[in-house]
Amino acid sequence: MKVRQISHHVFVILLAVTVRSQVNPEMCRYPLGMTGGQIQDEDISASSQWSESTAARFGRLDLDNGDGDGAWCPDIMSEPDGLKEYLQVDLRSLHFITLVGTQGRHADGMGNEFAQRYRIKYSRDGTNWVGWHDRKGSQVIEGNRNAYDVVLKDLEPPIIARFVRFMPVTDPSMIVCMRVELYGCEWLDGLMSYSIPEGQEMIYRGLDVYFNDSVYDGASAERLTKGLGQLTDGTWGLDDFLHSHIYGMWPGYDYVGWNNKSLPKGYVEMIFEFDRIRNFTSMKVHCNNMFSRGVRMFRQATCYFRSGSDWEGDPVTFRPTVDRVSQGARFITVSLGDRTASAIKCRFHFSDLWMLFSEVAFQSGSAEYNTSRKHGHPTNTLPGEDPTHKVDDSNTRILIGCLVAIIAILLTIIVIILWRQVWQKMLEKASRRLLDDELTARLAVQTQAFSSHHSSLSSESGSTSNSTYERIFPLCSDYQEPSRLIRKLPEFAQSTEHIGPSTSCRGLASGVSDGAPHYAEADIISLQESSDSSTYSITAVNMNLFAGSDSSMREFPRDKLTFKEKLGEGQFGEVHLCEAEGIQDSLDEDLSIEEKSDSPLLVAVKTLREDANKNARNDFLKEIRIMSRLRDPNIVRLLAVCVDTDPLCMITEYMENGDLNQFLCNLRLKEAVDENKMDRGEKEGESMISYSKLIGMAVQISSGMKYLSSLNFVHRDLATRNCLVGKNYTIKIADFGMSRNLYRGDYYRIQGRAVLPIRWMSWESILLGKFTMASDVWAFGVTLWEILTLCKKQPYSQLSDEQVIENTGEFFRDQGKQVYLPKPLCCPDRVYNELMLGCWRRNAKQRPSFQEIHTQLTETLA
Repeated sequence: MKVRQISHHVFVILLAVTVRSQVNPEMCRYPLGMTGGQIQDEDISASSQWSESTAARFGRLDLDNGDGDGAWCPDIMSEPDGLKEYLQVDLRSLHFITLVGTQGRHADGMGNEFAQRYRIKYSRDGTNWVGWHDRKGSQVIEGNRNAYDVVLKDLEPPIIARFVRFMPVTDPSMIVCMRVELYGCEWLDGLMSYSIPEGQEMIYRGLDVYFNDSVYDGASAERLTKGLGQLTDGTWGLDDFLHSHIYGMWPGYDYVGWNNKSLPKGYVEMIFEFDRIRNFTSMKVHCNNMFSRGVRMFRQATCYFRSGSDWEGDPVTFRPTVDRVSQGARFITVSLGDRTASAIKCRFHFSDLWMLFSEVAFQSGSAEYNTSRKHGHPTNTLPGEDPTHKVDDSNTRILIGCLVAIIAILLTIIVIILWRQVWQKMLEKASRRLLDDELTARLAVQTQAFSSHHSSLSSESGSTSNSTYERIFPLCSDYQEPSRLIRKLPEFAQSTEHIGPSTSCRGLASGVSDGAPHYAEADIISLQESSDSSTYSITAVNMNLFAGSDSSMREFPRDKLTFKEKLGEGQFGEVHLCEAEGIQDSLDEDLSIEEKSDSPLLVAVKTLREDANKNARNDFLKEIRIMSRLRDPNIVRLLAVCVDTDPLCMITEYMENGDLNQFLCNLRLKEAVDENKMDRGEKEGESMISYSKLIGMAVQISSGMKYLSSLNFVHRDLATRNCLVGKNYTIKIADFGMSRNLYRGDYYRIQGRAVLPIRWMSWESILLGKFTMASDVWAFGVTLWEILTLCKKQPYSQLSDEQVIENTGEFFRDQGKQVYLPKPLCCPDRVYNELMLGCWRRNAKQRPSFQEIHTQLTETLA
């Protein structure tokens, strides 16, 4: 698996080298170095500073190095217009910037200064400064509400700049402090500005369609000059130019367009200025081709090149194949023949009444050029050796050398990993006795009866599923997002390192840290060391609750366990349904079963495979220690253990009516019974359940979760499949769902390794790997939805797994496009609007607690 991960990295590196196309704003969202330190102190400046401890170099987002007061603060109060004081960042080269983040001053808890609002100015050359504004013209950005939380703001439209200034705005005047970060990527095109005719207006069936470049940041008269705009914003127009990618924009917004009748020469002339002399291979132009409305892609492109003061006389001419069938917008690649220049002038000839462009991008490399060049070849050189066209391929050679070195290092790592894995397996087998001495539970002699009985019944049960699920919990800061959405949001990644066999990301802290977000592109962490189906998440428990106490359980004889059914299996163990003879007599008083009976008790037995590694064995024993301390009527209890010898076993309650999901699937709601006599016979033959009974089940689940939350205990996989049903609709929370093949479709597999119950998970759990009480509340809302729909459908059944993940991105963006689960037919408006939707609030702090949920549901029953 690690070999595949490393191979994937090699592929990504090679792909990044070979593909140098136009920028994609959805992928271009990497931190540019304020937090990570890639931006040096000398590249951070300010208009002023309050003191040496609040100098510009301390204005780095979420960075506390023990020096300074933790932010940049100007020496005077900021003015309401926000045009005097600024914090400036020099990125050293042009960058495509899509996102900014801000914080206030912390000063080790003593500071409370922050910028409630701010403006941004930027420059590509350090001389000409432009004030950023959004697509509707607003220049002021909403900032922070306290000194600690990071506030991220998308720049729509994005900017292309080397220098960026943050300018705090206050009303009324007040002292402000800022910490900042910029997110984006390097601007490989090197395009400094383009000059084009001003876009024009089309009247289509009485509708005004404007094709102006509305975000152009240069001068505008008859021509747009010395700026960049929509042709370089990374947004491609739709096939139908009347519609836009951007919500609420006017028809034609995504395109810049011209009418043939208004340009008598029959072509549109564009001039592109670059940062230096470059060797150009091609130009990509995104054109509309809706010829049914008089719009076609250009008929011919003629491009002239300039490296000095004059345009060269030998242009490159390109004629694309005219598409008279498909009206879809498309990129047209214009070959530029490896010509060197610092400016390009292209004339695009009309082939119909209108010509519409939405994006222009260039593929080029660095080149040396002799500005005193004259036409013709020097007499002392051959035509093919013209030094004025010599491409400086030093960067290419350096790049190839780096790639060779990287590949060699990766191959070495692969060999080391394979060697370590072989020796680790050998050492684990050789040190079995030493390992057992380290475990907190002593192992004794195994009785042969259970093993033989177990093996014989297993062989009779037929072939078992080869599907194994790796438990992904707990996650740590190395967690990476499971889909292509990782490239869209900056919050959720910190490291490209993988967790190896000797490393564990299992912290024992209570809850989950809400640290500031970071971003990096990396694979999912290796999860080979995590246990397969831990009943509860170990990381979320405050282990201090159990420190210093003996939590060992009573040993139960294995020969008194009778195998009934295999419930499921995982990478490190199996879950069996068994009958335990006489277990009631061996239970402690606080674990006694309410109804005493001489008949064997139905129990769930979770076993750890004998070949499980050290981490898995330790996790299993920790789970026993934790579960032995859980005491609540609505939590499945640990009854006994078998740890005298392998395989290690824990024995838990199992309710006679099975899991809640299957229990509800076989029921119908009483209030929903149709009185139509034609199908009365069919419906009366089915079991019925009332709405009040369903709410009673939800009350019990919320009660159990209230108990867990009082211990700072995060379940992480709350769903009806993980709730068991006993007599009189008694509900107890468990966690067997992941190990059961029956619920394989409820878990989303990440690159063949880990699985996530994404349809029950909050957006921050999927995207950021954050699991808190609030994320359990989100899952409870989905569980309540399951209960009130009698589990007839999977949550978001109309969406694919990938669409579910995309929907979590909409929750993050919070632009009103997120899809919620619909209100169940039997659900009152108050329960849906106040409780369910409350559980799914974007802001985790605004979601109700389990105490509040339990109170509200109890009042509903009253």
